[in-house]
Amino acid sequence: MIKLYHYPISPNSRRVWVALLEKQLEFELVTIEMNGAQFEPEFLALNPFHHIPVLVDDGFRVIESLAILDYLEAKYPTPSLLPSDAQALATVRMVEMVTINELMPNLMPLMRQWVGQKDDPQKVEQTQQKVATVLTFFEQLLGEQPYFGGNQVTLADVVAGTMVPSLPILGVSLSKYPQLRAWVERLQQRPAWSTTQSSKEELEAFKAQLTARMSAQ
Repeated sequence: MIKLYHYPISPNSRRVWVALLEKQLEFELVTIEMNGAQFEPEFLALNPFHHIPVLVDDGFRVIESLAILDYLEAKYPTPSLLPSDAQALATVRMVEMVTINELMPNLMPLMRQWVGQKDDPQKVEQTQQKVATVLTFFEQLLGEQPYFGGNQVTLADVVAGTMVPSLPILGVSLSKYPQLRAWVERLQQRPAWSTTQSSKEELEAFKAQLTARMSAQ
């Protein structure tokens, strides 16, 4: 039995959760509350870097969400979440890496604003410009296709699609990106996305936790 150690509101965790559902695999969810539980010896034995998610499959442990996604694709290839065409595969990998390397690391000023903390206006503007660059790139890659890999959901949709739909919460409008907006609506109609969508109560609890953490810094 596959076991996923995760924190539901985390996009890193959610992308693995979505992939498991899209692949229609049987699995057990184990929630790790990010209030110190990640530093407990039992969890550190699974991941000494105290991060979620962690996947355990028949005693084999995998950490880091992209490594987990690749593992699932290799071991459980049907239904496939990777295209075989070279250009489509390159598109999938670009979307994955741009989400991880260019989008997510630049969101902190917007998150500070979300929890009511003031930040340097110049930093906020720079962040908005960086996010706009990512969204424009995604809009161009998507084009008229329903998904980044064409007609099938791929790991590109799984990775970007568990981050981009949350941007309006942080004050980033998708109004200038009609293809992305339609793509977000398409994803949110899929059971894997609706099942893993955080409730308003979960968002408020996370916001309160984040506010306390940032205030203590």
